[in-house]
Amino acid sequence: MFTGIVTDIGTVISVTERNDVKRLSVATSYPAASIDIGASISCAGVCLTVVAREDAADGKSAVDFEAGAETLAVTTVADWDYGTRINLERALKVGDELGGHLMTGHVDGIATIVTREDFGETTRFVFEAPHALARFIAAKGSVALDGTSLTVNAVDGDRFECLLIPHTLKVTTWNERKTGDRVNLEVDTIARYVARLNATAEAPASPQSATPTAPP
Repeated sequence: MFTGIVTDIGTVISVTERNDVKRLSVATSYPAASIDIGASISCAGVCLTVVAREDAADGKSAVDFEAGAETLAVTTVADWDYGTRINLERALKVGDELGGHLMTGHVDGIATIVTREDFGETTRFVFEAPHALARFIAAKGSVALDGTSLTVNAVDGDRFECLLIPHTLKVTTWNERKTGDRVNLEVDTIARYVARLNATAEAPASPQSATPTAPP
């Protein structure tokens, strides 16, 4: 689990492909010795498993991940190449401060930046979500975009907007985002389950679930 509070920006320093698996090496300031093989790290909102790690140059660590066909199909990982910068967050520990909202790192789909508007210090982004996911996004609710926990300011159909403060722009990759960019979207887990419960409650009982009637 993650909270959407980005703690480092990693840079892809190596990409190799083997059949339907993409292996990425990411430079990060996280100490290599503190990362266990098999640990989960949120990479631009995608929960990836550490398969190798070692000390690298300039006090950095090189952490390797592997992404399979499903991850490549539903996230932006397929687009990552040498030099791509990504938001990183290590997995939540019991007792850690929950500064954002609970996230699984299981990306639901890809949203597109429709407009970017820079004000004095803040920046407003308007996104378009896949139609099937838009119903899970509500004004004043939370949404995870590229691994960042953001508050939804307004919703209009499949589009929604978020206003980013200077701190968020400084410590994440958001200041590099522009109109047309694709970002990983994970809807709020609570919204997903509420929608599922409502759908189940409204659905008519199937014949198989009906109580059998005793023969006359």
